[in-house]
Amino acid sequence: VRQRLAGIDALAATDGGEFTAETLKGQPSAVFFGFTHCPDVCPTTLGDIAGWQEELGDAAKDLRVFFVTVDPERDSVETLREYVSWVPGVIGVSGSPEEIAKAVKAFRIYARKSPLAGGGYNMDHSSMLLLFDRNGEYAGLIGYQEEDARALASLRKLLGS
Repeated sequence: VRQRLAGIDALAATDGGEFTAETLKGQPSAVFFGFTHCPDVCPTTLGDIAGWQEELGDAAKDLRVFFVTVDPERDSVETLREYVSWVPGVIGVSGSPEEIAKAVKAFRIYARKSPLAGGGYNMDHSSMLLLFDRNGEYAGLIGYQEEDARALASLRKLLGS
């Protein structure tokens, strides 16, 4: 993934930093693609992450979690900052539609606009949490609404605890 990310200009993160190919190095990370107008998958996944953090206790502080928008037209950094603020340590990531499209491709995520009957749109998107080790190497995934015991086992393995 890092090699595919290398061609992406820095995306803006809600912690004031940037999200680049190098961001995934240094400590274990989880990356989730979603959007703030998401009716179910995204808030559910953020809730799951909050629950896993609570269950992991002190070990959770070593896991960085990135919520990358698939809807940059509506999800500014400010919008994302507010959206993820209720889950400790989750960092929102946005950028231009072109750069987000590159990130979606680099991470091999599915994302597509889905028009709504009364106008407007939703986003169809992949719903898994991608895991990366301290070296920024892909280390597996957690599926949407995966059983807590399996998700926690994956996270504990990733964190080395």
